[in-house]
Amino acid sequence: MLERKLTKTRIRGGVWEGVFAGSETKPDLEVLLLEQPLAGVQVEAVAGREGEWGVRVPIPAEALSEGVQTFLMREKGTTETLAHFTVITGVAMEDDMRAEVDLLRQELDMLKRAFRRHCLETMN
Repeated sequence: MLERKLTKTRIRGGVWEGVFAGSETKPDLEVLLLEQPLAGVQVEAVAGREGEWGVRVPIPAEALSEGVQTFLMREKGTTETLAHFTVITGVAMEDDMRAEVDLLRQELDMLKRAFRRHCLETMN
């Protein structure tokens, strides 16, 4: 089985761009901000590179607010984060520590929900 990997290539004009590799079929990707999916995620085959898909994610203006915003990227129906990107606005970025802490919080929240769901399912 091919390793599934999503790699950032750039952010330009308010659009995150990357390449998803490791799938012969078009992946069904979603991008979450504060546990809510974003609209407009585009996935298209990369010409001449079998198993690779170009991914474009428009960053909505309403998502830009004071502080750190972390966008999580995964295949629908899974909880594994393939990639993430962070936008920091309104404050000087002393270092990337705040972005890492925000990512850890989001992933911890996702794990807590999955664990609670597992406990409920196994109690019955």
